[in-house]
Amino acid sequence: LVDGTTAVALASAQDHKRVGEGDTGPNTGGMGAYTPAPVLTSELEPRRMEEIVVPTARAMAEAGTPFSGVLYAGLMLTSDGPKLIEYNVRFGDPECEAIMPRIEGDFAELLHSVATGRLAEVRPELSPQSAVTVIVAAHGYPGTPKGGGLIREIEAAEQVPGVTVFHAGTARSGDSLIAKGGRVLAVTAVADTFANARARAYPAVDQIDFADGFHRKDIGWRELERADAMVGQ
Repeated sequence: LVDGTTAVALASAQDHKRVGEGDTGPNTGGMGAYTPAPVLTSELEPRRMEEIVVPTARAMAEAGTPFSGVLYAGLMLTSDGPKLIEYNVRFGDPECEAIMPRIEGDFAELLHSVATGRLAEVRPELSPQSAVTVIVAAHGYPGTPKGGGLIREIEAAEQVPGVTVFHAGTARSGDSLIAKGGRVLAVTAVADTFANARARAYPAVDQIDFADGFHRKDIGWRELERADAMVGQ
């Protein structure tokens, strides 16, 4: 978050861009995400701000074009530390759906402080919990997605503790909910650990009746591999 002069970190998240398991196939807008991203360690987190985000905000202000809003920094972690790939001036998607349930306090007041140049007076309040988001997409995505597929049992998915289903590419057709887009739903689960959040997300996805949809079954696979490696040591 940047208010023209002050830049404050909100949260880290790990996206999954490829359409297929194991990060295979064409790039998409994102097939799932989790937050926080443990790969951005406590040693690396300050560098993200000090070396990349804060200098960017400062340079824009000094140039007479101060930026106010959400600055999404897409980073790659290298042997030399975090490197910037791109900026977006919006919340990332599906990172946004993973991060939002972790935000505590008055989020509207936080955003108002950004808009009015008072960010230095307010700080984001984040839950220490983890969140995992699984995208349910329409068959054919990221090419030409199949539209019009009937979607049922959203309510059943949200009966799983800690689960929220965000609508992305849906529409109403009479009394029915149908698909109208590539990425149709974002199923987000929150829990005390990454493993527990993931263990909630996938049963929630399985509750949804959407014959024309698909999802990746390995969201968070990097984190699972790191956990297995730690156990092996």
